[in-house]
Order: sequence, then structure tokens, then C-alpha cells
Amino acid sequence: MDKQFANDVIEGLSSKQKYLSSKYFYDDIGSRIFQEIMNMPDYYPTDSEFEILSLQASKIIEALNFNKPFNIVELGAGDGFKTFKLLEYLVQNKIQFYYVPIDISQGAMDILTKSLKERLPSLDIYPRVGDYFEVLQSENLQTEIPSLLLFLGGNIGNYKQNETKNLMSIFYDSMKPNDKLLIGFDLRKNPITIHNAYYDKYGITKRFNLNLLIRINREFEGDFKLDDFDFYCTYNPENGNVKSYIVSLRKQTVYLKKLDHYFHFDYDECIWTELSKKYNFDEIEALANNTKFKVENHFLDCKHYFSDSLLSK
Repeated sequence: MDKQFANDVIEGLSSKQKYLSSKYFYDDIGSRIFQEIMNMPDYYPTDSEFEILSLQASKIIEALNFNKPFNIVELGAGDGFKTFKLLEYLVQNKIQFYYVPIDISQGAMDILTKSLKERLPSLDIYPRVGDYFEVLQSENLQTEIPSLLLFLGGNIGNYKQNETKNLMSIFYDSMKPNDKLLIGFDLRKNPITIHNAYYDKYGITKRFNLNLLIRINREFEGDFKLDDFDFYCTYNPENGNVKSYIVSLRKQTVYLKKLDHYFHFDYDECIWTELSKKYNFDEIEALANNTKFKVENHFLDCKHYFSDSLLSK
């Protein structure tokens, strides 16, 4: 039994304002559902970042100013869909580098490794499964060659303000003096565009959220009944926050046998599951400055929906 997961579930569902951490979305099933989300027509982040990495790979590599060879360390690699274009550019141009994808899901890592070996057989790939903060801290400082850290997909937006600062500090402390960080920021835009991406008409995002209850049932022998819960999300254009919730549709009690714990839900009570903040450029610059980074470049898609921003230590 995952003790950290157990403790987080107890703490979150016992709080006055119930919550569950979005990091637990990504079991093997959740990772597959998220692939469906990324393929939705209204889910713009994937296409926007794919465009950046496809059309501006040469500019990104040139901006690194690395002495070759170097590492590309991807934090939360997933299926590697977007990163493929960057890797393909490097392989085709015979630029020597080592790709180190890190993901918490063994299933996602197996799929990624198999796919890349088929499509880029000469790629030097060294996959790691686990918490990417732990892997990064234990391995990156031990290498002598420079590293480009990738934290893509707008994942930075999933952290609260104090957590974001802590995360950036961990990146900074885990980087060598010549390392660079390419980090994806979902930018503020028409609220309707953002709303449609997260409150999708296909119900995939709802299934993604409710899968967390399925995971809790499976791992802790719980009796969550999915028909008694719904999904809701909202976007606030004043602060750039998308917040997602699981909603209890009736007054009910859920029992987790392995934890020997009861949790009580009222009518329409919400469980906060995810934050997805959208940034403007002033906020990106402030975040970098407050964590000792320097912003070197913003690589944007043609609609300016998304930025892959290059930061240096």
C-alpha cells in the first residue's frame, strides 16, 4: 500500500474543504485517459506546444549554446508526443545528446521507450521511472555534461503559488551552472477557449477525474459509487485559475476498508482535484526572478496560446 497516497487521501477527504491531489490522476489508466484528453479538438495546449517544438526546434537548440554532447532530461515525459519533434531534429542533424525521460507511470514509460526505439532507432535513451524530483536530484548533479531540463505541457500551472516557488527552487538546486530549463506555460487567452478545453462536451475530463475515485476504490478497497458523483470546473480570467472539482450528488458516506476510515459527503459538496493556472508574461518573469532564474527566450505558437520559455541558472 502506498502510504503517502493513503495519508494524502485521509488528509484531503477529512478537510473542511475536501481535496485530492492531481498527481494521483496518473496511474496507468489515468495516463491513458489523459492521452484521450490531449487528442480532443478543443484541447489546444497539446497542438500549441507541438507546433512550437516542431517548427522552432532549431531555434531552441541554438539558444542553448551548449558544447555537445548534452542531456535532455524530460520531467513527466508521458507518451513523448510533443518532444518527438525536438528529438527527431537532433537525431536527423546528428547532434550528440542523451535523452533521459522520467515518468511516474511504468506503463507510460514502456510505451514511450518502445515507440521511440521504433521511430528513432539511433536515439540514446535512458528511461527512469519514479518521482522526477527525486530522480533529478540524485542524478543530474552527478553528470559532467550540461543538461536541458524539459517541464512541458503547462504542468507548472498545476501548483499553488507557494508550491510553484518551491518547485522552481528544486529545479534550480538540481541544475548545474550551465544547465537550462525549458518550461511550458499556458498563456491567458479568451476565457471561452479555456473553458471549452477543460469542461469538454465529450465527458473525457469527467472520466479522468472520476478515475481517481476508481483508483482509491481499487487500492484501498473503497466503496465510492461513481453514479453518485459528477464533475465541474470553472475558469477565473482575473487570476488565470482553472479549478476542477468532483461533486457529491447526494448525502452519503464512503468507507475505505484498508484504511478503516469513513468519509462523509453532503449534498453538492465538492472535492477540489486540480488547479491549472494560466500565465501572462509579467507573471512568468516574476516567477523566474523570484527563484533566481533568468528568462532567455519565449518560444510561442502562432496564436500565442502557449509559451515554451527558456530559463537559465
